[in-house]
Amino acid sequence: MALEMKVPSPGESITEVEIAQWLVSDGDYVEKDQAIAEVDSDKATLELPAEASGIITLKAEEGDAVAVGQVVCLIDTDAPKPGGGESDSKEVVKEEKEASSAKEEELESSKKDNKKAEAKTESSSKPSTPAQKQDTYATGSPSPAAKKILDEKGMDAKSVKGTGRDGRITKEDATNAKPSMGTPGNGKRGEERKKMSMLRRRVAERLVEVKNDTAMLTTFNEVDMSAIFSLRKQYKDEFKDRHGVSLGFMSFFTLAVVRALDLYPGVNSMIDGDFQVKYDYKDISIAVSGPKGLMVPVLRNVENMSFRAVEAEIKRLAIKVRDGQITVDEMTGGTFTITNGGVFGSMLSTPIINPPQSGILGMHNIVDRPVAIDGHVEIRPIMYVALSYDHRIIDGKESVGFLVAVKEALENPEELLMDNDVKRALEL
Repeated sequence: MALEMKVPSPGESITEVEIAQWLVSDGDYVEKDQAIAEVDSDKATLELPAEASGIITLKAEEGDAVAVGQVVCLIDTDAPKPGGGESDSKEVVKEEKEASSAKEEELESSKKDNKKAEAKTESSSKPSTPAQKQDTYATGSPSPAAKKILDEKGMDAKSVKGTGRDGRITKEDATNAKPSMGTPGNGKRGEERKKMSMLRRRVAERLVEVKNDTAMLTTFNEVDMSAIFSLRKQYKDEFKDRHGVSLGFMSFFTLAVVRALDLYPGVNSMIDGDFQVKYDYKDISIAVSGPKGLMVPVLRNVENMSFRAVEAEIKRLAIKVRDGQITVDEMTGGTFTITNGGVFGSMLSTPIINPPQSGILGMHNIVDRPVAIDGHVEIRPIMYVALSYDHRIIDGKESVGFLVAVKEALENPEELLMDNDVKRALEL
Protein backbone atom coordinates (compact mmCIF):
# COMPACT_ATOMS: atom_id res chain seq x y z
CA MET A 1 0.00 0.00 0.00
CA ALA A 2 1.29 3.46 -0.91
CA LEU A 3 0.99 5.89 1.99
CA GLU A 4 0.69 9.56 0.99
CA MET A 5 2.73 11.83 3.25
CA LYS A 6 1.37 15.35 3.45
CA VAL A 7 2.95 18.50 4.86
CA PRO A 8 1.71 18.97 8.43
CA SER A 9 0.90 22.44 9.75
CA PRO A 10 3.96 23.81 11.61
CA GLY A 11 1.84 26.37 13.43
CA GLU A 12 -1.04 28.79 13.31
CA SER A 13 -1.18 31.14 10.29
CA ILE A 14 1.44 29.15 8.34
CA THR A 15 0.02 27.97 5.00
CA GLU A 16 3.18 27.20 3.04
CA VAL A 17 6.63 25.71 3.68
CA GLU A 18 9.73 25.10 1.58
CA ILE A 19 11.60 21.81 1.18
CA ALA A 20 14.99 22.90 2.49
CA GLN A 21 16.71 19.52 2.23
CA TRP A 22 15.80 15.90 1.63
CA LEU A 23 17.62 13.70 4.13
CA VAL A 24 16.89 10.56 2.06
CA SER A 25 17.05 9.70 -1.64
CA ASP A 26 14.29 8.54 -3.96
CA GLY A 27 13.92 4.77 -3.62
CA ASP A 28 15.48 4.54 -0.13
CA TYR A 29 13.98 2.33 2.53
CA VAL A 30 12.96 4.48 5.51
CA GLU A 31 11.96 3.54 9.05
CA LYS A 32 8.93 4.95 10.81
CA ASP A 33 9.70 8.26 12.60
CA GLN A 34 13.01 8.60 10.72
CA ALA A 35 13.72 12.23 9.73
CA ILE A 36 13.34 12.34 5.95
CA ALA A 37 13.39 16.08 5.23
CA GLU A 38 13.98 19.54 6.65
CA VAL A 39 11.27 22.08 5.84
CA ASP A 40 11.51 25.85 6.23
CA SER A 41 8.60 28.01 7.24
CA ASP A 42 8.79 31.76 7.63
CA LYS A 43 9.39 31.22 11.36
CA ALA A 44 11.48 28.07 11.82
CA THR A 45 13.17 25.06 10.25
CA LEU A 46 11.54 21.77 11.21
CA GLU A 47 12.22 18.08 10.54
CA LEU A 48 9.65 15.94 8.74
CA PRO A 49 9.48 12.38 10.15
CA ALA A 50 8.39 9.33 8.16
CA GLU A 51 4.86 8.23 9.07
CA ALA A 52 5.58 4.56 8.27
CA SER A 53 8.35 2.17 7.18
CA GLY A 54 8.84 1.35 3.49
CA ILE A 55 10.32 2.44 0.17
CA ILE A 56 10.02 6.21 -0.35
CA THR A 57 9.18 8.02 -3.59
CA LEU A 58 9.80 11.77 -3.53
CA LYS A 59 7.16 14.04 -5.04
CA ALA A 60 8.85 17.43 -4.49
CA GLU A 61 12.29 18.88 -5.15
CA GLU A 62 14.57 20.73 -2.76
CA GLY A 63 13.67 24.42 -2.88
CA ASP A 64 10.04 23.77 -3.83
CA ALA A 65 7.39 25.78 -1.97
CA VAL A 66 4.60 23.40 -0.96
CA ALA A 67 1.26 24.11 0.68
CA VAL A 68 0.34 22.69 4.06
CA GLY A 69 -1.54 19.45 3.36
CA GLN A 70 0.17 18.85 -0.01
CA VAL A 71 1.57 15.37 -0.75
CA VAL A 72 5.40 15.51 -0.82
CA CYS A 73 6.25 11.80 -0.93
CA LEU A 74 4.83 8.28 -1.08
CA ILE A 75 5.88 5.40 1.16
CA ASP A 76 5.31 1.84 -0.11
CA THR A 77 4.55 0.09 3.18
CA ASP A 78 4.37 -3.35 1.48
CA ALA A 79 7.94 -3.17 0.18
CA PRO A 80 10.32 -5.62 1.92
CA LYS A 81 13.18 -4.23 3.93
CA PRO A 82 16.54 -4.63 2.12
CA GLY A 83 18.49 -7.63 3.39
CA GLY A 84 15.95 -10.40 2.57
CA GLY A 85 16.88 -13.47 0.44
CA GLU A 86 15.16 -12.37 -2.75
CA SER A 87 16.48 -8.89 -2.28
CA ASP A 88 20.03 -10.19 -1.76
CA SER A 89 19.95 -12.23 -4.97
CA LYS A 90 18.72 -9.21 -6.89
CA GLU A 91 21.58 -7.19 -5.47
CA VAL A 92 24.08 -9.89 -6.54
CA VAL A 93 22.70 -9.89 -10.10
CA LYS A 94 22.84 -6.11 -10.12
CA GLU A 95 26.45 -6.11 -8.92
CA GLU A 96 27.45 -8.68 -11.56
CA LYS A 97 25.87 -6.56 -14.30
CA GLU A 98 27.64 -3.45 -13.03
CA ALA A 99 30.97 -5.30 -12.87
CA SER A 100 30.53 -6.63 -16.43
CA SER A 101 29.61 -3.17 -17.70
CA ALA A 102 32.61 -1.63 -15.95
CA LYS A 103 34.93 -4.23 -17.52
CA GLU A 104 33.62 -3.46 -21.02
CA GLU A 105 34.11 0.27 -20.45
CA GLU A 106 37.67 -0.38 -19.26
CA LEU A 107 38.51 -2.40 -22.41
CA GLU A 108 37.00 0.27 -24.65
CA SER A 109 38.96 2.98 -22.83
CA SER A 110 42.18 0.95 -23.21
CA LYS A 111 41.66 0.68 -26.99
CA LYS A 112 41.17 4.43 -27.29
CA ASP A 113 44.33 5.12 -25.25
CA ASN A 114 46.38 2.80 -27.53
CA LYS A 115 45.13 4.62 -30.64
CA LYS A 116 46.04 7.99 -29.10
CA ALA A 117 49.52 6.75 -28.19
CA GLU A 118 50.12 5.49 -31.77
CA ALA A 119 48.99 8.81 -33.23
CA LYS A 120 51.28 10.72 -30.85
CA THR A 121 54.29 8.56 -31.75
CA GLU A 122 53.67 9.06 -35.48
CA SER A 123 53.36 12.80 -35.03
CA SER A 124 56.56 13.13 -32.97
CA SER A 125 58.57 11.17 -35.55
CA LYS A 126 57.92 13.82 -38.25
CA PRO A 127 60.73 16.38 -38.65
CA SER A 128 60.10 19.95 -37.68
CA THR A 129 59.57 22.35 -40.58
CA PRO A 130 60.94 25.90 -40.77
CA ALA A 131 57.41 27.26 -40.55
CA GLN A 132 56.87 25.42 -37.27
CA LYS A 133 60.12 26.82 -35.86
CA GLN A 134 59.14 30.32 -36.91
CA ASP A 135 55.86 30.04 -34.88
CA THR A 136 57.92 29.76 -31.67
CA TYR A 137 58.96 33.34 -32.13
CA ALA A 138 55.62 34.76 -33.19
CA THR A 139 55.19 38.51 -33.50
CA GLY A 140 54.52 40.12 -30.11
CA SER A 141 55.64 37.10 -28.06
CA PRO A 142 57.77 37.76 -24.94
CA SER A 143 61.34 36.66 -24.48
CA PRO A 144 61.90 34.03 -21.74
CA ALA A 145 63.10 36.71 -19.31
CA ALA A 146 60.15 38.97 -20.15
CA LYS A 147 57.68 36.09 -19.76
CA LYS A 148 59.00 35.37 -16.25
CA ILE A 149 58.55 39.02 -15.22
CA LEU A 150 55.02 39.17 -16.67
CA ASP A 151 54.06 35.95 -14.88
CA GLU A 152 55.30 37.40 -11.59
CA LYS A 153 53.18 40.50 -12.18
CA GLY A 154 50.17 38.40 -13.16
CA MET A 155 49.95 40.12 -16.54
CA ASP A 156 48.92 38.77 -19.92
CA ALA A 157 51.48 39.30 -22.71
CA LYS A 158 48.65 40.50 -24.98
CA SER A 159 48.27 43.60 -22.80
CA VAL A 160 51.92 44.68 -23.35
CA LYS A 161 53.26 46.38 -26.46
CA GLY A 162 56.66 45.03 -27.50
CA THR A 163 59.51 47.25 -28.73
CA GLY A 164 61.83 44.48 -29.86
CA ARG A 165 62.36 43.05 -33.32
CA ASP A 166 59.04 42.17 -35.01
CA GLY A 167 57.22 43.59 -31.98
CA ARG A 168 58.72 41.08 -29.58
CA ILE A 169 58.32 41.92 -25.85
CA THR A 170 61.72 42.53 -24.29
CA LYS A 171 62.78 42.26 -20.66
CA GLU A 172 62.69 46.06 -20.43
CA ASP A 173 59.12 46.14 -21.83
CA ALA A 174 58.00 43.65 -19.18
CA THR A 175 59.75 45.54 -16.37
CA ASN A 176 58.13 48.86 -17.34
CA ALA A 177 54.66 47.37 -17.92
CA LYS A 178 51.98 48.33 -15.41
CA PRO A 179 48.80 46.34 -14.97
CA SER A 180 45.52 48.12 -15.69
CA MET A 181 43.35 48.85 -12.64
CA GLY A 182 40.52 47.04 -14.38
CA THR A 183 42.56 43.96 -15.27
CA PRO A 184 41.79 40.92 -13.08
CA GLY A 185 44.74 39.29 -11.35
CA ASN A 186 45.55 35.60 -11.10
CA GLY A 187 43.41 35.02 -7.97
CA LYS A 188 40.15 33.12 -7.98
CA ARG A 189 37.14 35.10 -9.18
CA GLY A 190 34.32 32.57 -8.87
CA GLU A 191 30.92 33.23 -7.39
CA GLU A 192 28.09 31.15 -5.99
CA ARG A 193 24.40 31.83 -6.48
CA LYS A 194 22.18 30.21 -3.87
CA LYS A 195 18.51 30.78 -3.17
CA MET A 196 17.83 32.04 0.35
CA SER A 197 15.69 29.84 2.57
CA MET A 198 12.09 30.83 3.24
CA LEU A 199 13.08 31.62 6.83
CA ARG A 200 15.91 33.94 5.76
CA ARG A 201 13.69 35.64 3.15
CA ARG A 202 11.00 36.26 5.77
CA VAL A 203 13.56 37.61 8.23
CA ALA A 204 14.80 40.01 5.54
CA GLU A 205 11.24 41.17 4.82
CA ARG A 206 10.52 41.73 8.52
CA LEU A 207 13.70 43.74 9.03
CA VAL A 208 12.81 46.05 6.16
CA GLU A 209 9.24 46.34 7.47
CA VAL A 210 10.53 47.40 10.88
CA LYS A 211 12.70 50.14 9.37
CA ASN A 212 9.82 51.38 7.22
CA ASP A 213 6.87 50.99 9.61
CA THR A 214 8.28 52.08 12.99
CA ALA A 215 9.85 55.24 14.33
CA MET A 216 12.86 53.33 15.64
CA LEU A 217 15.36 55.16 17.80
CA THR A 218 18.30 53.87 19.88
CA THR A 219 19.68 55.12 23.18
CA PHE A 220 22.96 53.96 24.74
CA ASN A 221 24.57 53.59 28.14
CA GLU A 222 27.45 51.77 29.78
CA VAL A 223 27.43 49.26 32.63
CA ASP A 224 30.20 48.56 35.13
CA MET A 225 30.10 44.76 35.41
CA SER A 226 32.37 44.56 38.49
CA ALA A 227 29.60 43.56 40.91
CA ILE A 228 28.33 40.77 38.65
CA PHE A 229 31.89 39.55 38.07
CA SER A 230 32.40 39.38 41.82
CA LEU A 231 29.15 37.46 42.45
CA ARG A 232 29.81 34.98 39.67
CA LYS A 233 33.38 34.37 40.83
CA GLN A 234 32.16 33.69 44.37
CA TYR A 235 29.09 31.56 43.63
CA LYS A 236 29.31 30.11 40.09
CA ASP A 237 30.85 26.76 41.12
CA GLU A 238 28.39 26.22 43.94
CA PHE A 239 25.51 27.31 41.70
CA LYS A 240 26.48 24.82 38.97
CA ASP A 241 27.00 21.97 41.43
CA ARG A 242 23.57 22.61 42.96
CA HIS A 243 21.51 23.29 39.82
CA GLY A 244 23.43 21.73 36.91
CA VAL A 245 23.52 25.00 34.93
CA SER A 246 26.01 27.85 34.81
CA LEU A 247 25.41 31.22 36.40
CA GLY A 248 25.75 33.38 33.29
CA PHE A 249 25.18 37.01 32.45
CA MET A 250 21.80 36.39 30.81
CA SER A 251 19.94 35.73 34.07
CA PHE A 252 21.17 39.06 35.50
CA PHE A 253 20.15 40.94 32.35
CA THR A 254 16.80 39.19 32.04
CA LEU A 255 15.80 39.91 35.63
CA ALA A 256 17.13 43.48 35.36
CA VAL A 257 14.84 43.94 32.32
CA VAL A 258 11.85 42.56 34.26
CA ARG A 259 12.49 45.10 37.03
CA ALA A 260 12.82 47.94 34.51
CA LEU A 261 9.58 46.89 32.77
CA ASP A 262 7.80 47.10 36.13
CA LEU A 263 9.06 50.67 36.50
CA TYR A 264 8.32 51.64 32.89
CA PRO A 265 5.35 49.49 31.70
CA GLY A 266 4.99 51.48 28.49
CA VAL A 267 8.07 49.69 27.17
CA ASN A 268 6.25 46.39 27.69
CA SER A 269 3.62 47.22 25.08
CA MET A 270 2.94 47.27 21.36
CA ILE A 271 0.77 49.03 18.79
CA ASP A 272 -2.35 47.38 17.38
CA GLY A 273 -3.88 49.74 14.85
CA ASP A 274 -4.99 52.84 16.78
CA PHE A 275 -4.50 51.14 20.16
CA GLN A 276 -1.55 50.67 22.49
CA VAL A 277 -1.66 47.22 24.11
CA LYS A 278 0.10 46.92 27.48
CA TYR A 279 0.88 43.57 29.15
CA ASP A 280 0.94 42.74 32.83
CA TYR A 281 3.24 39.76 32.18
CA LYS A 282 6.79 39.67 30.90
CA ASP A 283 7.48 37.19 28.09
CA ILE A 284 11.11 37.82 27.21
CA SER A 285 12.44 36.78 23.79
CA ILE A 286 16.09 35.74 23.85
CA ALA A 287 18.02 35.83 20.55
CA VAL A 288 19.96 32.57 20.07
CA SER A 289 22.30 31.77 17.19
CA GLY A 290 21.73 28.36 15.56
CA PRO A 291 22.80 26.44 12.44
CA LYS A 292 19.97 28.00 10.44
CA GLY A 293 20.58 31.54 11.66
CA LEU A 294 19.23 33.65 14.50
CA MET A 295 16.23 32.23 16.36
CA VAL A 296 14.28 34.04 19.09
CA PRO A 297 12.67 31.61 21.56
CA VAL A 298 10.51 33.05 24.35
CA LEU A 299 10.77 32.72 28.15
CA ARG A 300 7.20 32.91 29.48
CA ASN A 301 6.22 34.82 32.64
CA VAL A 302 9.78 35.68 33.58
CA GLU A 303 8.44 37.86 36.43
CA ASN A 304 7.89 34.59 38.31
CA MET A 305 11.33 33.12 37.56
CA SER A 306 14.43 32.86 39.74
CA PHE A 307 18.05 32.99 38.56
CA ARG A 308 18.08 29.19 38.41
CA ALA A 309 14.84 29.02 36.40
CA VAL A 310 16.02 31.62 33.88
CA GLU A 311 19.36 29.88 33.31
CA ALA A 312 17.73 26.44 33.01
CA GLU A 313 15.10 27.63 30.54
CA ILE A 314 17.64 29.49 28.38
CA LYS A 315 19.81 26.36 28.28
CA ARG A 316 16.83 24.18 27.31
CA LEU A 317 15.75 26.48 24.49
CA ALA A 318 19.33 27.01 23.23
CA ILE A 319 19.82 23.24 22.95
CA LYS A 320 16.59 22.92 20.98
CA VAL A 321 17.71 25.70 18.62
CA ARG A 322 21.12 24.06 18.17
CA ASP A 323 19.56 20.67 17.42
CA GLY A 324 16.89 22.09 15.11
CA GLN A 325 14.10 20.97 17.45
CA ILE A 326 12.69 24.39 18.37
CA THR A 327 8.97 24.75 17.58
CA VAL A 328 7.03 27.69 16.18
CA ASP A 329 5.02 27.94 19.40
CA GLU A 330 8.22 28.36 21.40
CA MET A 331 9.15 31.37 19.26
CA THR A 332 5.71 32.96 19.06
CA GLY A 333 4.78 35.92 21.23
CA GLY A 334 7.18 37.78 23.46
CA THR A 335 6.75 41.29 24.82
CA PHE A 336 10.41 42.38 24.86
CA THR A 337 13.65 41.04 23.35
CA ILE A 338 17.25 40.73 24.58
CA THR A 339 20.06 40.08 22.10
CA ASN A 340 23.72 39.52 22.95
CA GLY A 341 26.09 40.52 20.18
CA GLY A 342 28.93 40.49 22.68
CA VAL A 343 29.40 36.74 22.25
CA PHE A 344 30.60 37.51 18.70
CA GLY A 345 32.83 40.40 19.81
CA SER A 346 30.51 43.32 19.08
CA MET A 347 31.49 46.53 20.89
CA LEU A 348 28.37 48.53 20.03
CA SER A 349 25.36 48.18 17.74
CA THR A 350 21.81 49.40 17.15
CA PRO A 351 19.63 46.28 17.43
CA ILE A 352 16.48 46.16 15.29
CA ILE A 353 13.12 45.79 17.04
CA ASN A 354 11.51 42.35 16.88
CA PRO A 355 7.97 43.18 15.64
CA PRO A 356 5.32 43.65 16.89
CA GLN A 357 7.28 44.40 20.07
CA SER A 358 8.30 47.95 20.87
CA GLY A 359 11.70 47.49 22.47
CA ILE A 360 14.91 45.42 22.29
CA LEU A 361 17.99 45.52 24.54
CA GLY A 362 21.38 44.89 22.96
CA MET A 363 24.25 43.53 25.05
CA HIS A 364 27.87 43.80 23.87
CA ASN A 365 31.34 42.58 24.74
CA ILE A 366 32.90 43.36 28.12
CA VAL A 367 36.20 45.26 27.93
CA ASP A 368 38.50 46.57 30.64
CA ARG A 369 38.33 50.37 30.33
CA PRO A 370 39.69 53.27 32.39
CA VAL A 371 36.84 55.02 34.23
CA ALA A 372 36.68 57.85 36.79
CA ILE A 373 35.71 56.56 40.25
CA ASP A 374 35.50 59.09 43.12
CA GLY A 375 37.90 61.46 41.41
CA HIS A 376 40.52 58.93 40.34
CA VAL A 377 40.98 56.53 37.42
CA GLU A 378 40.35 52.81 37.77
CA ILE A 379 40.24 49.93 35.31
CA ARG A 380 36.79 48.35 35.29
CA PRO A 381 35.02 45.71 33.11
CA ILE A 382 32.63 47.84 31.06
CA MET A 383 29.81 46.76 28.75
CA TYR A 384 28.02 49.13 26.40
CA VAL A 385 24.27 48.52 26.19
CA ALA A 386 21.76 49.79 23.64
CA LEU A 387 17.97 50.09 23.75
CA SER A 388 16.15 50.38 20.43
CA TYR A 389 12.51 51.37 20.80
CA ASP A 390 9.47 52.49 18.84
CA HIS A 391 9.25 56.23 19.40
CA ARG A 392 5.57 56.23 18.38
CA ILE A 393 4.55 54.89 21.81
CA ILE A 394 7.73 55.19 23.91
CA ASP A 395 9.05 58.69 24.51
CA GLY A 396 12.61 59.73 25.36
CA LYS A 397 11.98 59.98 29.09
CA GLU A 398 10.66 56.40 29.28
CA SER A 399 13.40 54.94 27.11
CA VAL A 400 16.28 56.63 28.93
CA GLY A 401 14.71 55.90 32.31
CA PHE A 402 14.27 52.23 31.37
CA LEU A 403 17.91 51.85 30.30
CA VAL A 404 19.15 53.64 33.44
CA ALA A 405 17.03 51.25 35.54
CA VAL A 406 18.69 48.28 33.80
CA LYS A 407 22.11 49.83 34.44
CA GLU A 408 21.32 50.41 38.15
CA ALA A 409 20.18 46.81 38.66
CA LEU A 410 23.26 45.39 36.96
CA GLU A 411 25.66 47.58 38.91
CA ASN A 412 23.93 46.82 42.23
CA PRO A 413 22.42 43.33 41.73
CA GLU A 414 22.68 42.24 45.37
CA GLU A 415 20.29 44.96 46.52
CA LEU A 416 18.04 45.46 43.49
CA LEU A 417 17.79 41.91 42.11
CA MET A 418 18.51 39.73 45.16
CA ASP A 419 16.90 41.67 47.99
CA ASN A 420 20.22 41.63 49.88
CA ASP A 421 20.08 37.84 50.23
CA VAL A 422 22.34 36.30 47.60
CA LYS A 423 22.12 32.68 48.76
CA ARG A 424 18.34 32.73 48.85
CA ALA A 425 18.15 34.41 45.41
CA LEU A 426 20.49 31.78 43.96
CA GLU A 427 18.73 29.00 45.90
CA LEU A 428 21.97 27.80 47.47
